[in-house]
Amino acid sequence: MQDFAKIVGAEYVEQQGGAIAVFPADTEQVAAILRLCSERRLTVRATGGNTKPWGHAISPAVLLHTTRLSGVREHSWQDLTATVGAGTTWSVLEAALAQHGQQVALDALLPQQATVGGVLATNDSGLLRLKYGSLRDLVLGMTIVLADGTIARTGGKVVKNVAGYDLPKLLTGSFGTLGIITEATFRLHPLPKLTSSFTMRSTDIIPLADLMTALLKAGMLIERMQLRTETLAFALDVQFAAMREVLHEHGERLQALAAPMSVEVASGDIFGARERLYADESRTVLKVTCLPTKLAAVTAGIAQLAQLPDHAATCVADPVGIVTVQLQAPVESLALVIADLRERLLATGGTVVVLQSSSLPSSIDRWGPAPAAIDVMRAVKHEFDPARLLNPGIFVGGI
Repeated sequence: MQDFAKIVGAEYVEQQGGAIAVFPADTEQVAAILRLCSERRLTVRATGGNTKPWGHAISPAVLLHTTRLSGVREHSWQDLTATVGAGTTWSVLEAALAQHGQQVALDALLPQQATVGGVLATNDSGLLRLKYGSLRDLVLGMTIVLADGTIARTGGKVVKNVAGYDLPKLLTGSFGTLGIITEATFRLHPLPKLTSSFTMRSTDIIPLADLMTALLKAGMLIERMQLRTETLAFALDVQFAAMREVLHEHGERLQALAAPMSVEVASGDIFGARERLYADESRTVLKVTCLPTKLAAVTAGIAQLAQLPDHAATCVADPVGIVTVQLQAPVESLALVIADLRERLLATGGTVVVLQSSSLPSSIDRWGPAPAAIDVMRAVKHEFDPARLLNPGIFVGGI
């Protein structure tokens, strides 16, 4: 603790449980901390808003908090790019960019607490992915610190940049196992000025799935779309973003495509449905991926779980093939449900990852079976962190 205090100041080092918590102020301090940890062979976990439970799977010697690595460093609004510290909360970033009518086109979970570094490390994304692409498509550059304290700046601060290896894509979604992100540069998009949202309901999922496919083929200006389960029905929500006259025309086209189903104006924060699945920490939350063509069958199958005694299941499906599931089941059957879902999806390359669970049986791996590329992934980990000091064992396959 005294050695860390020499780097960051005594007031920014404390004991947290069985770990030493350190609060660096800049990239150079992060590098000095990791050099010391590398010399002493101390395991490290970077933590931001602590909105993801993954870090609880290990007991690191050092907790590196990114709280002080905050602030929008540069906003080139003319070039539609922004550089921001990894400890900045997503809501602070959103507010700063909104002053110029811009956004990082990503609807991150819990934006008031989630930090930029945490969102990048876990590769969070939401319904805006349909229009704007995944988080990897929005990151232009990063400053990272490797396990031995080496500082690496990769990518750039302009949209058209092809120099060097595309390390930001590799670091995004690596769960802090390859390096610690201290700064990131994003591609920006304009905030939509006018939107209109609608909901269609049916007791049969097939008409809604067909409508979703028709909307995707219709060339309409869709901002968001989701398929979800309700108590007695399925629902499809769609949001358009365009000029006023175009929104009116889209509404009329939607009425024609949806007939004979009724089209209602969406009420409340309907597109916050995915985030609300996490509200009850006693419920298990799964991330299911599947082919878009299998989305209706997967959603219908999950809805059937709610008909079992002592079971409850609610889900929100993204048209790209990502389904977030809130599941309540007795502990003795939870493992069977997850195993069955994985078995059914295996043939088509689908996956089931446990994002949240207070009652996960020890026999269930959060990630599921290791992917075919696991040997390559382990080789990459060895190149970046041969001593396995950064979040060891947290990632798929025990990486």
